[in-house]
Formats: sequence, structure tokens, C-alpha cells
Amino acid sequence: MGSVVDAANKEATESSHINKKVKVVFVLGGPGSGKGTQCANIVKHFGYTHLSAGDLLRAEQNSGSENGAMIKNVIKEGRIVPSEVTVKLLQRAMEQSANDKFLIDGFPRNQENREAFESVIRIEPEFVLFFDCSEEEMQKRILNRNQGREDDNMETIRKRFRTYIESSLPVIEYYNSKGKVRKIDATKPVEEVFEAVKDVFAPLNDKVKRHYHDSFGRCYKPFEFLWKRKSGNSALRCFGMKCISP
Repeated sequence: MGSVVDAANKEATESSHINKKVKVVFVLGGPGSGKGTQCANIVKHFGYTHLSAGDLLRAEQNSGSENGAMIKNVIKEGRIVPSEVTVKLLQRAMEQSANDKFLIDGFPRNQENREAFESVIRIEPEFVLFFDCSEEEMQKRILNRNQGREDDNMETIRKRFRTYIESSLPVIEYYNSKGKVRKIDATKPVEEVFEAVKDVFAPLNDKVKRHYHDSFGRCYKPFEFLWKRKSGNSALRCFGMKCISP
């Protein structure tokens, strides 16, 4: 089985953008800032597919490919995996998904990542969701989460913080200069953080084409709904994943 690096090198001179129109939101923040938790909430309420760059890399590391040992060592040392590896994993995941809306969590982690993503996949994010959290709070969360991850030890945690400050913050500053950063105070309780997140995503969700369904879950187009309502049947207006009274 060929490695992802082999595939990336083979396709380096070829057009490899995704063959469908997709909406991408980058989700950035330091380790322990709560990105994963909030991404799960966004998926549930707004219908996005969550792609974690870290999870994809860990899965590749355990897949038996030639990249496995290299990825394992890089993650353990708190360094950043080569851009071509992560970009090809993300591209493959988006192409295999039936969805067209993606949260990309923990990527791009540096300017090279960003440039590789935009040049290979040829997509710019709708915006960057940035979870701002103090190093002290992030460290406390990591040590308390007890996930049994090999990279959750003090030495590696410190390396990850240094990498984040040196490499990821410039990416946030770049997108901020383009007006694409949506900053969230991630030091607050989870529920309060998500309220702020909803304020960011709600305008996008309002653009979803509305349809209607009755109390039996049967869906209707707007003109069918109006006819049903005139005939005395109750119905709800559907906004994607969440329904409210019409």
C-alpha cells in the first residue's frame, strides 16, 4: 500500500482540487482550548462534517502505511507533520464525504500548511473560528481530560504550546488581516462558549433553503405546506437541523 507522501509527490504537478463545491471553516486554538467539544456541537446543530487533522494523522499512523512511524515520531516530539501529508488526508476525507460543509479542526497549523491547502485544494475558508484561551487554562484541561493519549504528558504539552505560539498564531494573524477571523472567548463554560459560536454560524444557517414538515415527519415544499395548513394540518418550519414553530 502506497503512503500518503508518495501520493502527494505523484500528484504534485497535477490538478488535485476537490471536484465539488464545498464550504470550509478552519477551527483553530491552542491544545486544550475546547475545539473538539465545540465542533461536536456545531455538527449536531448546523450539519457540518467535522474533520480533525490530528485524528486523521493518528488514524494514518495506525493504518500500517509507510508514513506511520514518521507521523508517530513527529507527533510525539510536538512538531508539525509535513504539509503534503495532512493536505492529502484532508482532501481524501472531503472527497469521500457526501456532505459539502466541513469544519477542519487544528489546521492550518502554520503558513506552509495554509499555502499548501489553498494551492492544492484551491479553497479559501469561509472564515476561521478561533478559540482564544490562556495557556494556564489549556494546560489544566489537558492534564484533567485523562484520554490516555501518548502525547498528553508535560514535556510534549509544553512543546505543543511552543509550536502553537510560534507557528499557528501567525496563521490567525494572516486571516485576521483579511477579516476572516471569528474570535471566541474559550475560557468560559462550554455552554456559554457555544452560545457565542451559534451567533457566528446562525447567519450562515439562515441561508439554508427552508422546507416544511408535519407532525408525522413528512416533508413538503413551501406551496405544499401552505395547502396543508389551509386544510387544518399542523406543521413546523424546518431550518436544517433545528425546527421551530412557523
